Amino acid sequence: MYLRPVHFVDAPMAYPDGAVARLAGGMQWFAAYEATDGDERRIVPVAEIGKFGERAALLHERITSPRAPLSLGERVVRLDQPQVVGILNVTPDSFSDGGAHVDDPAGAAAAGTDMLAAGAALVDVGAESTRPGAALVWEGDEVRRALPVVERLVRAGAAVSIDTRKAPVMEATLAAGAHLVNDVSALLWDDRAAGVVARAGCPVVLMHSPDPDKGGHGRVAYRDVVGEVFAWLEARIEAVAAAGVDRSRILIDPGIGFGKSLADNLALLNGLAALHGLGCPIMLGASRKRLIGALSNEVAATERLPGSLTLALKGAEAGVQLLRVHDVGETVQALRVWRGLRDRALVGG
Repeated sequence: MYLRPVHFVDAPMAYPDGAVARLAGGMQWFAAYEATDGDERRIVPVAEIGKFGERAALLHERITSPRAPLSLGERVVRLDQPQVVGILNVTPDSFSDGGAHVDDPAGAAAAGTDMLAAGAALVDVGAESTRPGAALVWEGDEVRRALPVVERLVRAGAAVSIDTRKAPVMEATLAAGAHLVNDVSALLWDDRAAGVVARAGCPVVLMHSPDPDKGGHGRVAYRDVVGEVFAWLEARIEAVAAAGVDRSRILIDPGIGFGKSLADNLALLNGLAALHGLGCPIMLGASRKRLIGALSNEVAATERLPGSLTLALKGAEAGVQLLRVHDVGETVQALRVWRGLRDRALVGG
């Protein structure tokens, strides 16, 4: 069973007590759930969800509980509003920006500080492409690419995440001051990864991947992509918590574009709010993804800003806390306008 918040409302003060609920302590309020249990779906008012048993009560508690802020070095990132994570690839072959900062740590770090100045809360450094068909990078080369960039950004006071699936890369960059691990394999690719994260006590993003040991792009025939991604992530959260990672430090990512068809991706984006039932902050990485090209006459990856902004705002509407994007300044501006509209709605009128 899982619950998807629906019937979002602009002015919660206009409803009787208990008729609406706040989504994950954020800026969205809703009046009902779409409850899915096997093949059965029904709309349930928020006020009646307690009648549907312990599972429903647990999911409701997770969905409505505020998400604690992230303490990342000198920075505290609040999760009661959507925040922007800037993508900083130091690879020769990433799908939209490969080669932009290869063998130029100073230039890459400068690009990262520009993201912070434009409003990013966090800079996500990646030194291995995860696009379909990308070559595996030896961990030593990955450390060589990422480490000097992480070191420079940390010295500049940035909050830094390391986008990697390899334990040695995690160890080296965390020792250099990185604050968060973002793993597209949900700590499944490297047997040592969960232990490294547990010992470091750092936050970690677990991304859904249908075949994490093979790169994440194996195609699966989903019957209910939202429910299956939910169940997979729920199992990974429990396993990672059992391995010693504090549950409060676990974030999740639905893995848009990883082993999913266009129809799967669209269904998952429309069902994003259900993932709050996992009780963890959500990171959405849909910037410049293939689905935008598929819906836009195969426009090039570097020309997908309008589609990327549309998906970022879709995430904000669904209560997503972290939006991982290439175009930081433009996304920050879009979110500021969105937040202005929400602020005005929440005070009435």
